[in-house]
Amino acid sequence: MEIISLDIGGKMAHFRKYYANNTALSYTIPPRTTVMGMLAAILGRERDDYYEELASEKLRVGIRVMTPLKKSFHRLNFLSIKNSDDFSGKGGSIQTPFEIVTGFNLVTDWVTYRLFLSCTAEGNSIFDEIKSVLWERKQVYNLTMGTANFTASVLNTSIFKEVLPIESRDWISINSAVVSDTVTQLNFEKDVTGTTNFLEEELFPADFISNQNREVRKMVRSIYSTRNLPFEVKLKIPFYALSNEIEVQNIVFLE
Repeated sequence: MEIISLDIGGKMAHFRKYYANNTALSYTIPPRTTVMGMLAAILGRERDDYYEELASEKLRVGIRVMTPLKKSFHRLNFLSIKNSDDFSGKGGSIQTPFEIVTGFNLVTDWVTYRLFLSCTAEGNSIFDEIKSVLWERKQVYNLTMGTANFTASVLNTSIFKEVLPIESRDWISINSAVVSDTVTQLNFEKDVTGTTNFLEEELFPADFISNQNREVRKMVRSIYSTRNLPFEVKLKIPFYALSNEIEVQNIVFLE
């Protein structure tokens, strides 16, 4: 099988949690539904018209954090709208907490994620289209990190060919986010250098119902590192080893 590796980066990110009503809480990594939106922008698809085309039954997606990340709250001033006249601003403003994902140093650090893309037999055509657009640099729309003002860029792309799944019940050093239900054991010990990793677990939306209302059809609970460090797990599913001149990445898909 072929696997595309795609780095996307920007200065700030906000991936709104679907259950947050009063405050704009953010996921640390983009949910699969957000990745679908990024790919739809690259391909030039219209809003909400890509749910079936990029569904998990066709396109396989993995995510890796490439830069150490942190989250912080900020207060945004919005207009207080209670009737139509308040759009002029006479109704005053209201402060809303807003959570932002950044690097540790706002001046020098970026927020960078590595996306891993593959496909099932049903998704060969859309996978080939994504590959063609990326390699020919024919991206249609600009990318954002969740909200329109947090712009992002495609930084690096590469492809791994003839990748085979690896079955193992031993400890594996995994680099990507992994579905919680596929983990049988998780090692919390520090590595040989004494470095402490930071792991998070979240419930993410993965697919939408094709009714253009952004109604969630599928959820996945995932574990991932926020420090770009591998973590030790035992898995009950196969993983994939992607080797280049810099490192060997052990990854799985969020499915």
